[in-house]
Amino acid sequence: MSLTLADIVTLYESRGHEQYDGEPVTQLEHALQSAHLAEQQGAGSALISAALLHDIGHLLHDFGETPSMKGLDDVHQYRCLPFLRGLFGPATLEPIRLHVDAKRFLCAREPDYHDALSADSKRSLQLQGGIFDAAQAEEFERKPFALDAVRLRRWDDTAKAADLPVPGLAHFIRHLDAAAREHRLKRQPA
Repeated sequence: MSLTLADIVTLYESRGHEQYDGEPVTQLEHALQSAHLAEQQGAGSALISAALLHDIGHLLHDFGETPSMKGLDDVHQYRCLPFLRGLFGPATLEPIRLHVDAKRFLCAREPDYHDALSADSKRSLQLQGGIFDAAQAEEFERKPFALDAVRLRRWDDTAKAADLPVPGLAHFIRHLDAAAREHRLKRQPA
């Protein structure tokens, strides 16, 4: 079942108030902060949409609070893809799919990166396969959209500030709409 833009808004309105695991923000606050950071850094609508939607997979299941505390990797980066694939193209979906691997990559390439991760992010890192070795890091770098996934990962890591004033969900709908429209245009025969 593919989500519509209205479904995405409804999902954030109905479940976005849930706490973002181990952090001082809600799921919606984290999404909005991520998208705001992407917008501030001049990302296009497809990547801003990826920043807004990168953790929506957490809202598409009910594993309870902080699955990593139970030793569970909720594979949220994959769980959301079937729901978003009808609406968005690779420029939005691939950074979402790769944002967990981007954490594994950054830990391999930047030793200080791991130290700066939150406790829950370190715990989930182990469940997600741990830090990449050199060969895995090189393979990741060669993937299309890997650099966008790294940008998304950095916004993801920063988007955890309590009570940070950012635009609301309505502000970012135009980016979701633009990314969806771009995907539709690319799918149309010439």
